[in-house]
Amino acid sequence: MTIDDQSHLKKEGENSTNPKINRYWIQRYDLFSRYDEGIQIDEEGWYSVTHEEIAIKHAERCRGKVVIDCFAGVGGNTIQFAKVSSSVIAIDIDPMKVQMAMNNANVYGVANHVDFVVGDFFSLAPSLKGDVSFLAPPWGGPNYCKVESFKMDMLQPRDGYSLFKIVQSITPNIIMYLPKNVDLAQLEELASLSSPPLTLEIEESCIGGKMIAITAYFSGNAA
Repeated sequence: MTIDDQSHLKKEGENSTNPKINRYWIQRYDLFSRYDEGIQIDEEGWYSVTHEEIAIKHAERCRGKVVIDCFAGVGGNTIQFAKVSSSVIAIDIDPMKVQMAMNNANVYGVANHVDFVVGDFFSLAPSLKGDVSFLAPPWGGPNYCKVESFKMDMLQPRDGYSLFKIVQSITPNIIMYLPKNVDLAQLEELASLSSPPLTLEIEESCIGGKMIAITAYFSGNAA
């Protein structure tokens, strides 16, 4: 990313001129408490990065473990994992997002605890090793909230069932961050149809007392 690109991104937020960003601008310190120290976010990141308060809760479940952040984006979860886990592998197919994630991890002083990888998670999966896999795949943009029940096949770039099967080849300990209107029966199905079956804990992820997402914690018997 060039200096001009970086300046454009900051200006885009600071002046709040982009109508696609306007609605998220007020949340900037909820997304990154150190936003003013040089945080970089692209347009997709504004509506897809995990709120810092929630990312901290995800990280607490992974203390001392090796975590694979399968769709790292601009690094919201990666940063919090890096604070408490043994190490983090942060993957994204978009090199600009990875560059932003590296920058943001530097802002928080944790970049040295992360292996940043530009690549396709699905191609990399067979070679990955870790204790916990974190999945926050694209939900298809802000319009996800307009459907009554969000189904696994709405996840991108592959349906949730295919994605879950691939991740299970790495570890049975999986965290999925999903829309608040996700079909809970399908999550239970993911756990029960696994071989062997996995335990499942569903947590309402809230900000200011308002549920904004669901976090599903899957684990094997030995977890």
